[in-house]
Amino acid sequence: MPETVGSRGLDPQGFIEREGSHARVPHVFRPVVAAARDRLLDVFGGGLDSAYLYGSIPRGTARVGRSDLDLVAVLRAEPTGADRDAAGALGEAVDKEFPEIDGVGTLLYSRTRVLSDLERYDIGWFVACLCTPLLGEDLAEFLPRYRPDSLLARETNGDLARYLPRWRQRIAAAGDSEEALRPLVRFMSRHLVRTGFTLVMPRWNGWTSDLREMAEAFADYYPERSEQLRRAAGLGYEPIGDRAVLRTYVDDLGPWLADEYARVHGAKTPRPEGWE
Repeated sequence: MPETVGSRGLDPQGFIEREGSHARVPHVFRPVVAAARDRLLDVFGGGLDSAYLYGSIPRGTARVGRSDLDLVAVLRAEPTGADRDAAGALGEAVDKEFPEIDGVGTLLYSRTRVLSDLERYDIGWFVACLCTPLLGEDLAEFLPRYRPDSLLARETNGDLARYLPRWRQRIAAAGDSEEALRPLVRFMSRHLVRTGFTLVMPRWNGWTSDLREMAEAFADYYPERSEQLRRAAGLGYEPIGDRAVLRTYVDDLGPWLADEYARVHGAKTPRPEGWE
């Protein structure tokens, strides 16, 4: 159901509406989606519980030759290293065959994890609200409906402080070329904008996946940091390979966001070792 003016991604009862649908997939990307669906079955066979699309393609906002194909494969058992290698090979093959996309990413989870109490307001919410069913049983049928409240904010993005040391390591290990730095700028920009948005999401009372709209929502509550998040939103769509941008993320904006998030919503519930 298309978002109505003023609904901010919520239904009349105030629950987050599922974004994306097969009807919104642009015709140019439909052969890509069909190929990915068939290959998921070929690769995982009976071990595949369900599969989903997410991101710009099912939202209908993808750009030809610029957007990637985002997939989720839910397996009947916990994913293994071999499963992750197989998913990587699948993505490389589809990316090579279809110039309409710029990369394929496949997230792997087990059915047990998606439906666990611990992940109900993180991966469960992600599948139920941000993913479009592609294969198998739709696990959203076993999950609650979600409001844009503080619990959802905490469990989806309340772990930035834990990631910042890893980000510093990745920046230190990266080369100085545009090719090496651009993906890091894109990834970290998007992560910070989404964190900034979910920080204010309960007050804004809605959901959006548009980075620029996220930055504008944030600006209403933190004007002193608004230009930083607006710039990050732009770099999330059009990244540049600039190490100085990354340093500002891990030395200034990131630490501030992590501290403010903990103050407002608290820290995300710890996950078992190995759950990333």
